[in-house]
Amino acid sequence: MLNSTLSQVATDKMIATYRHLHQNPELSMQEHKTQEFIEAELDDIGLEHFRCGGTGVVAIDKYGDGPLVAFRADTDALPIKEATGVEYASESTGELGGATVPVMHGCGHDSHVTAALTSARLIHEQADAWAGTIVWIFQPAEETAEGSRAMVDDGLWDKAPKPDIVMGQHVFPFESGTINYTLNAAMAAADSLKIALYGEQSHGSQPQDSIDPIVLGAHIVTRLQTIVGREIAPLDSAVVTVGTFNAGLKENIIPDRAELKLNIRTLTPDVREHVLASITRIVNAEAEASGAPQPDIEEMYTFPQLKNDAEEGAKVAAALRAELGDANVIETPPLMGSEDFGHLAEAIDVPSMFWFFGGAAAGDDNPAKNHSPRFLPVEDPTLVTGVRACVAAIGAYVSK
Repeated sequence: MLNSTLSQVATDKMIATYRHLHQNPELSMQEHKTQEFIEAELDDIGLEHFRCGGTGVVAIDKYGDGPLVAFRADTDALPIKEATGVEYASESTGELGGATVPVMHGCGHDSHVTAALTSARLIHEQADAWAGTIVWIFQPAEETAEGSRAMVDDGLWDKAPKPDIVMGQHVFPFESGTINYTLNAAMAAADSLKIALYGEQSHGSQPQDSIDPIVLGAHIVTRLQTIVGREIAPLDSAVVTVGTFNAGLKENIIPDRAELKLNIRTLTPDVREHVLASITRIVNAEAEASGAPQPDIEEMYTFPQLKNDAEEGAKVAAALRAELGDANVIETPPLMGSEDFGHLAEAIDVPSMFWFFGGAAAGDDNPAKNHSPRFLPVEDPTLVTGVRACVAAIGAYVSK
């Protein structure tokens, strides 16, 4: 088995890497400096690498005949103004929709990259311990569901050897030092829709001359809640969220247009199809009932469902338990959050395994959650747990 113990020098390097990445976040598909930093680190380790999917990086570490595994770390950050107060807090900005916005690693992707780079260095230093090939995938744009598809579409699996399994991990506000995993359906599919509603504009004092898209939208918002409450079986899972509702410019003008943005989470293909069909049915029916023109329903983006292979996932979980202890590796129910990780394995029909490593301090009953301006996993033992998990999972396949 590979040795996952870090020297003090390696630990200091790991922390410096993490703080650099945390202080210099970049938005999805804009990770140019992050890409250059990763490439410099891979050069220092001594790994061959190439760019893929725009701002993605892929490194290949070959050690003769043996299994082939891929490990993915995502690299992008979020449009959030950091409020952690640490000395290495981000003051970075980025461009989003024509506006300059603050940027923060509010979902822990800095810790993912740090764990992968540290693990790659540790594994490379122990070349005699293993046989096989590792494909390290540093993927952009997880937050927008663009990154994995961009890499696959750019020929990832033509340029890199096809793996036997694709693995990855994500920091989450469980207790630091622990691992949580789910076999089979692990995370939800996510669909985001933009719905344009059309009406007839008039003066607020003359509603009889209008077709009010705000009233129409209000009926749609209310009716959409019946999908989960009355159309989905109680033991199935779905979420329908109306995240934005925009209409009008002045209080005494009934506008001619309104816009809704929806986010839908489901755990099975059948439920997903039912929910999406119901949304279309309800939106069109309410428009007809209002005498309004037919609305436009546009897909903004889609996250695939994340499924962990039961057999290979159990093998990885056993390796994690051997490394971290039975009490620290916990099988849990699925999460309704979403990831585009699954597309990497799905595109070539190979198994995948994805798990979560905790980032909350022991005893913290109310840790900041992912996507919060206060999200900041404790460095110890979060980072080293990410490294130990990564090395142990890869070692389950390539260790001599």
